[in-house]
Amino acid sequence: MLRLHDTATATLQELDLRDPGRVSMYVCGSTVYADPHIGHGRFALIWDIIRRYLTWSGLEVNFVSNVTDIDDKIIDRANTEGRSAADVARQYELKWWESMDRLGVGRPTSEPHATEYVDRMVELIGELIDRGKAYPAGDGVYFAVETVPDYGLLAHQPLDSLRAGARIEVDEERGKHSPVDFALWKFAKPGEPSWKSPWGDGRPGWHTECVVMALDLLGEDFDLHGGGLDLAFPHHENERAQAVAAGRRFSRRWAHSGMVVAEGGEKMSKSLGNVISLPDLLERYDPRAYRLLVLQAHYRSPLTVTATTLSAAAAGMERLDAMARRFPDARTGVAPDAAGLDRFRVRMDDDLGTVQATAELFDLVKRANTLADQGQPAAAQPLAAAVYDMCQAIGLEIGAKSAALDEDASALAVARDEARARGDYAAADAIRAELQADGWIVEDTPGGTVIRR
Repeated sequence: MLRLHDTATATLQELDLRDPGRVSMYVCGSTVYADPHIGHGRFALIWDIIRRYLTWSGLEVNFVSNVTDIDDKIIDRANTEGRSAADVARQYELKWWESMDRLGVGRPTSEPHATEYVDRMVELIGELIDRGKAYPAGDGVYFAVETVPDYGLLAHQPLDSLRAGARIEVDEERGKHSPVDFALWKFAKPGEPSWKSPWGDGRPGWHTECVVMALDLLGEDFDLHGGGLDLAFPHHENERAQAVAAGRRFSRRWAHSGMVVAEGGEKMSKSLGNVISLPDLLERYDPRAYRLLVLQAHYRSPLTVTATTLSAAAAGMERLDAMARRFPDARTGVAPDAAGLDRFRVRMDDDLGTVQATAELFDLVKRANTLADQGQPAAAQPLAAAVYDMCQAIGLEIGAKSAALDEDASALAVARDEARARGDYAAADAIRAELQADGWIVEDTPGGTVIRR
């Protein structure tokens, strides 16, 4: 059984399934107000890999991931552009799923939208007020953090420490009791979308939506709650606190994936201006190469994405494709090498050890090719079959055929390199656009422009 680092206990914990043979997991999804960046891509790939591996291991997975389609950032963009928040959310949700489809990320079993659950959020907030866990204030309804004795579990800090580090936001006009209390309901400002509630028209706070959707779609005591490391506190802590305050059993395990960082180790964020657009990356590189790059770093570690690392991953994908072309009959009807699969499982079950698991995969590729080169193709077939099986477990589609380059496309690739060499980047970009319009994938590598179908 897969063991993951449980954020709540800071220890490796085997998944403890509520229902034998079935995994119930919730992962916080996208807030749809802008194009996704490559950090979003890594996050989505990690949870897709976990889901696929669990399914490959013989488990039935109920995977729920939400869409936040009402949020301050969505409203700010709508106001800036003079359109509705719903229109902004629709546009960027479409862009999100376009990128996910290109990455080969499977759609969730359920993908609830926040705006579909507002009535149930109002019900939860009312229950929390009745229990003395929340209170109306001047600008909305707040959760009283001090009513949850173990608040700070996921941050591994006591409440006094969190309170001392919080910004002072208490004032008589707002009526907020403590700087660590968080908004459950925000009263509407003029021109903002709003819903009815007993306390006044407004909209739910971000921390309320996921707890309601997770409990509705997965039930109490579900198996795994995941997300990016930046969500552990305060977002996931605040979800958990509401469930505890309502007397509901929430997630059994908590797991969080690491960030993509810019060169030099700086966190990638829009505010710092160092974000790389995911759609742009997918135009420049084989989406499978990004999945492989993600696999070649531990899911909890920072990941630096550069042209060099992407090109190396693309070369790795070519090795896998070449093996698939060499051993097409091993895809079906050949028993995979059992020892190789066992080593792969051991690596994956140990806190999703994809770094070691992909090393095992490439070792099998090397051994299969060596046996074939030595005139032992029959002995190579089980090794190749195991590679196919492993790739299925981690979502790598292999066996793409290289399209023959026509003379015009080859000439354009050479012309692009020449344009870049003389610093004429406008011409280089125009050539890239021309090649892409003709259906070519264009990659920048240390050796120059590489194009393929």
